[in-house]
Amino acid sequence: MPAPALAGAGEKLAALAPSGLVLVMDEKGNELVAQNADRPFVPASVAKIVTAWLAMEVLGADYRFETRFYLGGDRVLYIRGGGDPFLVSEELAQLAPVLVAATGTQPLSGIVLDASYYPSNIRIPGIEDTEEAYNALNSALAVNFNTIHAVRKGKTVHSAEKQTPITPLAVSQFLARGAQGRGRISLTQDPTVGMQYAGELIAAFIERAGGSVKGKISTGAVPAGLEPVYIHRQSRPLSEILAGLLLGSNNYIANQVFLEIGGHRLGGPVSLEKSLQVANEVLARHGLAESIYLEEGSGISRGNRFTARGLAQLLHLFEPHAHLLQSGDGAHFKTGSFSGVRTLAGYTDTSKHGRVRFVIALESNNGAMRFRLLKAIQSQL
Repeated sequence: MPAPALAGAGEKLAALAPSGLVLVMDEKGNELVAQNADRPFVPASVAKIVTAWLAMEVLGADYRFETRFYLGGDRVLYIRGGGDPFLVSEELAQLAPVLVAATGTQPLSGIVLDASYYPSNIRIPGIEDTEEAYNALNSALAVNFNTIHAVRKGKTVHSAEKQTPITPLAVSQFLARGAQGRGRISLTQDPTVGMQYAGELIAAFIERAGGSVKGKISTGAVPAGLEPVYIHRQSRPLSEILAGLLLGSNNYIANQVFLEIGGHRLGGPVSLEKSLQVANEVLARHGLAESIYLEEGSGISRGNRFTARGLAQLLHLFEPHAHLLQSGDGAHFKTGSFSGVRTLAGYTDTSKHGRVRFVIALESNNGAMRFRLLKAIQSQL
């Protein structure tokens, strides 16, 4: 496009959001529009694109998380968590019949949960101790994203999901912290609470599958030398998990995946430091170490800092996986929102320049403006 036409496009965008950051690049890396592009910005949930790309690079599209089950001589079932972010009710319904077939229908004398793959003191910057589902604690062994989805009417609580049995802990937690009506709470107060809920829910599915659990649920370590009777591999490959992560913008899933990047490459137990080391090594290999600064993998920390050119370069690398992003408004994109921060990045097709990569960051609460700028990019280029 001739320079005057490109200048006109820039003027149109500047008129809409004069203080906004906008960068548009074509497939050859030519900058079509660059407004405030040298200013580092807080990516918010746009950071999940970086986590998804890192996961594809380190783990691969077909990677599957594993949960291991062991049976002691006293018929105690030991469960060692592997950080599976999608150990949801539908997954438990699949694994329970196989587990019962491996352990037999004779009553289990107890369940011991081993979450040693994640240190008990692991904390993600930006995660707060609140009831909100987006603040759920990360764990080696958690079910339903470490949240409870229920309906409360007075002192009565029942599951909000037909696929999820209600458990004693779910009832007590929702009575203590859930509002009247339908809602979802995170299990953030104490890591052992999330573990207990996981044990209760797994026990409920074992009973649905024809088994039974007669003893208590506790935490501990798998005895040395005990071999697993069943290793459950997540039914969803990583690519499917990432598609769900990018569409739902789930912070819990994002950091489970991010922690596995370090655990897989450097061995367990996982740590934020290990994952940041691996992430920075991969970013440095592509010349992105100075332009993509991460504190964690979901974007919930305001300490994450990107440059527009760095993210645009990463979008070029991520383009084979662009279909994993949300689609609509003629684009594949990811949004990010914080108080005072609205971001949007991805790919869109233009009439004169084909597919372009775009990065938009606004220091405002006007989320609609991001899409007005996107429409202007599409119409002007």
